[in-house]
Amino acid sequence: MAPGVRSQPCGADNRKRKARRDELVKSQTGDMLRYVTRTRTSATNETARAEIDKEDEGVINMEEDAYEKSTENVVEDGGDGMNENREKPFENENIREDEKVDEIRVSYENVDMNDPANWEKIDQKMRDYLVEKGPPPRPPTDYRFPKDEIDRSFTYSSYVRRMSNGEKQDRRWLVYSKVKDKIFFFCCKLFDQETSPTLLASSGFDDWRNASQRLKKHETAHHHIVCMTQWMELEVRLQKNKTIDKHMQEAIKKEKKHWRDVMLRIIGVVKTLAERNLAFRGGNEKVNDPNSGNFLAFIRMIGGFDSVMKEHIRRINNGEIYHHFLSHKIQNELIELLANEVKLMILKKIQDAKYFSVILDSTPDVSRKEQMTFLIRCVDVSTSSPKIEEFFLTFLEIKDKRGEGLFKTLQDALIDLKLNIDDIRGQGYDNGQNMKGRHKGVQKRLLDVNPRAFYTPCGCHSLNLALSDMASSSKKAISFFGIIQRVYCLFAASTNNWEVFREMVNGITLKPLSQTRWESRIDSVKPIRFQASKIRDALFYLAEYSDNPGHRSDAESLAESETHGIGGFEFLFGMVIWYDLLSAVNIVSKSLQLEDMDLEAALSQLGGLLAYLKNYRETGFEKAKAEAKQVAIEMEIEPVFPTKPKRLIKRKKQYGEDVEKADENTTLTAEESFRIDYFINIMDQAIMSLEVRFEQFQCYEKIFGFLFGLRKLKLATNDELMASCMNLEASLKHDMHSDVDGEDLFMELKLLREVLPKEITKPVEVLEFLKRMDGCYPNTWIAYRILLTVPISVASAERTFSKLKLIKNYLRSTMSQERLNGLAMLSIEQDLVEKLDYSKLMNEFARKKATRNIFREEKN
Repeated sequence: MAPGVRSQPCGADNRKRKARRDELVKSQTGDMLRYVTRTRTSATNETARAEIDKEDEGVINMEEDAYEKSTENVVEDGGDGMNENREKPFENENIREDEKVDEIRVSYENVDMNDPANWEKIDQKMRDYLVEKGPPPRPPTDYRFPKDEIDRSFTYSSYVRRMSNGEKQDRRWLVYSKVKDKIFFFCCKLFDQETSPTLLASSGFDDWRNASQRLKKHETAHHHIVCMTQWMELEVRLQKNKTIDKHMQEAIKKEKKHWRDVMLRIIGVVKTLAERNLAFRGGNEKVNDPNSGNFLAFIRMIGGFDSVMKEHIRRINNGEIYHHFLSHKIQNELIELLANEVKLMILKKIQDAKYFSVILDSTPDVSRKEQMTFLIRCVDVSTSSPKIEEFFLTFLEIKDKRGEGLFKTLQDALIDLKLNIDDIRGQGYDNGQNMKGRHKGVQKRLLDVNPRAFYTPCGCHSLNLALSDMASSSKKAISFFGIIQRVYCLFAASTNNWEVFREMVNGITLKPLSQTRWESRIDSVKPIRFQASKIRDALFYLAEYSDNPGHRSDAESLAESETHGIGGFEFLFGMVIWYDLLSAVNIVSKSLQLEDMDLEAALSQLGGLLAYLKNYRETGFEKAKAEAKQVAIEMEIEPVFPTKPKRLIKRKKQYGEDVEKADENTTLTAEESFRIDYFINIMDQAIMSLEVRFEQFQCYEKIFGFLFGLRKLKLATNDELMASCMNLEASLKHDMHSDVDGEDLFMELKLLREVLPKEITKPVEVLEFLKRMDGCYPNTWIAYRILLTVPISVASAERTFSKLKLIKNYLRSTMSQERLNGLAMLSIEQDLVEKLDYSKLMNEFARKKATRNIFREEKN
């Protein structure tokens, strides 16, 4: 061969050389195990390790895919992260490990783990479980082991190993399977990961003829010793609570507790902001930005004193976590979650009550959308003492304001809430024609479907309309309230004028008039009634020192004019009359606004008001005149009516009357003219309006009146009581079915009026007594529940409008309907919000996404 030329071996030589190297490596495999005891981790051979590596690679790929997918979802909906941290996809390893544990958790108690035949796929969790539990118990000594085809079976003597010196050693590791009639080595079954494990470590051994020899051979084998060592070490570590898995489990539990504590505080912030009608968001969603809004400001404030939230904020700032659950969509989700839970509590109470009434009212919101509030009135029987409740359910956006459209909206809402329209026993609305109309109103359409849905016009609205009728009954009445409004407008026209009022009138502040606000008239009359002298002095001051000529002119006119100001006796007289009337009406109006107001109490209040008005018509004029004179003297006003031409009354000639007598004219003084044209006119209008507007209440008294307390029950004769019971049965009948049986009700009431305690006088007290009787008076129980279900006013609906204006203001006018309803529910039904189970809420929150399993509560 020429020098410098490289010799290249042929392919056959290379293959032979490679074969010799592989044979050498194979022969040396496991040689080091002769000198060391392998741990559980090092016991895995190369083939098993390759398989595990392949499985791990698949898991990692799956986790990466899942993470990328979850990241995409988060970027799209912003559900779990905030904008500034989306470029930092960090994860807490303990949290991710805990989430995987939650997803693969297996309940081993569901199968017979005392039989090794059921140990099919042994992972580390099963291995820990079986080692901690120990080898399964052996069959009883009198157990008959089945025989094979050559009449051989497993024997109890196999559980004992006889040593050469005669000693006996218990084969604790030997376990018998009744299912397969085979034996296994406990330690080898759990820890042997050889490529070709023996039958004792895999499918079981049942060659009973050679069992003794196989046992001796196997229990002295090297891999059996290694498995035994791993078993003993793991058993000791488990007993001492020092395994790696235990440390991990403790870390996971600690991390879970941290996250549940964080979520508890987040829910608390959401609840507090919602209850106080405060805005959540600001100009951005950065935790440390002062313009980030109330929600994140509360989070920062809590973090300044609370170690849990402080740690959470630290992790966010350091980029250690990505899912920190502080974004606006998480806020919306928690609002919805809390509100839905409260709504479920309300619906449960309604279903328990069975019978309910619907209360509707509508108003435009700040975004000029018509919002109809939907409330339910029922008798809450879930407590020991039954209680009348009015629950808010939702705001409904209205497109069609006609009676047909409103009724269709009501029907759809009842279907969504799974409430039966046939269980409605009352309906309460304001006095709008689209609601109360006798032909096409909502009440008529509902009565066509369910004749037992008794309609009652709102008592407070009716009183307000009666006042409107009174205030517009004469020119003098209209002029009186016009003067009051002018006085308010003058002082409110500038800050200087208002400052004059504050300095000179140290008392009740002036209030403007309102056509819809029920107490506006009494609030506007009251300051002038008790501070007329000081207000007049303030007007004189403005008339002399005001810089505005228009204000000076108005102030002078209001202070001195007898017909267009407060300087005349006629105005003072009317002031006293109106204050007396408005005070009486306001007292009744306030009582009708109570949630637990019932028909009996409402009729009693209205009856008392009507009696007061009739009595005031007869005696009130002289009383008011005396009070007006006293006020006039204090104001240095002459207590006489203005001089003007006396009124002549021409009387119509009657048949057969002399012409001379017929031509006689009756001359009225100014005082008599004021009494007839003003005072009597107002009183007659008030009495007539009340009688007409509360006619519906009188109709229901004929149906339910005999149930109004013990006194009426005892005074009724048997015939009257029977007639009333049959009338009630007919009124509660629909489609050949009645809520009560009249005859049975009669028998129950006959007994009830004898045993009912004397101190019980109200229907709600009777109902409480019936609940204690636990079903002894079933028809009476139903009748009183229906009686108390009938609504009296829509005051609760009006209160929800106050919340609506606080929640959806001009700064939050683009709020969605779902968010509005959620916040309204939490703000209105605060008593129920306080009863929520936060642990249950966090479990429900965790159920919606796998990445939230960190919040799920462990089950013992």
